[in-house]
Amino acid sequence: MIRTVIFDMDGVIVDTEPVHRYAYFRHFDELRIQVPDEEYTTFTGRSTKNVYQYLKDKYGLAPSVEDLVMSKREFFNRAFDEKPDLDLLDGVRALLEDLHQHEVQLILASSASKATIDRVMRRFGIGPYFTDLISGEDFPRSKPDPAIFEFAASRSKAPKTECVVIEDSANGVTAAKAAGLYCIGYDSEHSPMQDLSHADLVIRHFSELSAERIMAFGPAFR
Repeated sequence: MIRTVIFDMDGVIVDTEPVHRYAYFRHFDELRIQVPDEEYTTFTGRSTKNVYQYLKDKYGLAPSVEDLVMSKREFFNRAFDEKPDLDLLDGVRALLEDLHQHEVQLILASSASKATIDRVMRRFGIGPYFTDLISGEDFPRSKPDPAIFEFAASRSKAPKTECVVIEDSANGVTAAKAAGLYCIGYDSEHSPMQDLSHADLVIRHFSELSAERIMAFGPAFR
């Protein structure tokens, strides 16, 4: 029986991907670099620090990775605060409430920065549902490296076999499976071109999930 659900955030709980895209491409314009859409897609699920280390190495950017991250974050924060239609993805709040009522432990493991995670928790009032908020900025390598999910599982009150991850990116699903965890892939219209075929289950809307269904997830799950 599943007793802990580990959620990704961007593209799973809230659709901040358009805000991130806006911030990245405004910054790319400022840096005068051309990043094709195909390359940008590979950044999904990776931490901002990891992305800028890659870009710095590829394009020979002069600023430090820390300065690059802060510049992009300024674009993001302004857009996040000013976007009136930003909301939780459809069905997410009901699922969080259902899991909480069934005393399922909820852990957030996101590649987002701590500042962005805190912004989301405050804006939508969902912080009390989670026992742990884990940011990818605390790990040297991003998803698909499994470190963030291995750490999340270590914070669970249950063994690995009673944990499941919900992810929307190919990198995230790969990381969850490499950590030895069950994984539900969320095939979101907001995270295009993501191969989720290696997830244990793929859903297209959160109405497909309930606490009862998730708690029954495991080797015999159908």
